[in-house]
Parts: sequence; C-alpha cells; structure tokens
Amino acid sequence: MRVKICGITKPEQGQAIAQLGATALGFICVSTSPRYVTPHQIRLVVEQLQLPIDRVGVFADTSIEEIYQIVTEAGLNAVQLHGGESLEFCQELRQSLPRIEILKALRVKTPASLDRADTYASCVDTLLLDAYHPDQLGGTGKTLDWVTLRQFRPPCPWLLAGGLTPENVLEALRELQPNGIDVSSGVERSPGDKDLNKVAQLMKKLRALI
Repeated sequence: MRVKICGITKPEQGQAIAQLGATALGFICVSTSPRYVTPHQIRLVVEQLQLPIDRVGVFADTSIEEIYQIVTEAGLNAVQLHGGESLEFCQELRQSLPRIEILKALRVKTPASLDRADTYASCVDTLLLDAYHPDQLGGTGKTLDWVTLRQFRPPCPWLLAGGLTPENVLEALRELQPNGIDVSSGVERSPGDKDLNKVAQLMKKLRALI
C-alpha cells in the first residue's frame, strides 16, 4: 500500500519519515497554504533523502509552465493537482511532463462529486479523494463519509485522504479498498511540523493490517 505523508517542510523530518516506511512525501506548492515550501526548500529535503521515495508536488490552479519549472528545480517525480484543473489541462500537462506521475484530487462534497472520476482517470495516473472544505484545499482534518464511498471503483489507482490519523486509519481501510492513503494534519504537531511518533504509530497500524 502506498503511504503518502503530505505537507513536508523540514529536511530531517522528510528523511525520518522515509526511514519509517512511507512511500511518498508531499510538498505543498500553493503559496497561500500554511505548509507552503519553495522549490529551494523542497530541494533541501530531496537532497537529504537516502532511500528511494516518491516526491510529490501539490499544486492548485497553477500554470503548466510554473509546474514544469518547479518540478525541474525541486527534483520532483510526481505532480498532484488539487484545484479545479480541467480534463484538457491534465492532458496538456501529460504532454509537458510525460515521465512524471500525475495525481488528480477530487474534493468530495457529495457522492455526485465522484462522477468526474472516470473522466479524469483517462488522462492521469492516480486519483485522490479528499474532504471538501469551502475555504481550504486540503490538510483540514475533515474526514470523508467512508460508507458512501464503498462502491468507489475507479479504473485507475486511487488514494484516500481527508482527516486520516493513526487512530482511525484501520477503520477507514476496513470500509474501503484504496491503493494507498494520504496523511497530513493527522500526524502533525502544527502545520508543516510532523510528529514522528504519530508517523511511527501510523506505520505500525498499517503493518499490522498486512
């Protein structure tokens, strides 16, 4: 199972989280976020990594030119689109970054929000389901209604996000069968400052599930 810990800001925490067994680190490239990091800050984290791990830049309604520049400068190998990006935008980004994994987040306000999944699955590698918040794009601590997602079976891999913690992750995975999870606020002391003990607890819970 993929385990993405998102909102990384500190080089020493990125390396420690990789050693604890996470398979991806997420970096927030949205300047209005409290977890925002510059390409230079991301590069400082990436350069300290001693284990192979996915490096995901999280963007929201950013131009393809800026995404390309940040991916190159920061050393990312995946892009997560967390805004209102259209299908056409995703197709153009795929042409610009053919060897980069593209993830498209769907902010689930109602079950009807999932109607777009099949459409996006045709041009991205991975989908991500996150809780809807009117003012924040992610990292809100809000959980999804897992029961309403039981029948979610997109034609591509997908990650579950939205308020996951070491305490509730097994309950979520008993209800659903995602290909991975995305955790941010559930393993933090404050935005961007990860609690490594909580990350270790999360990984321990997930190992018990296997």
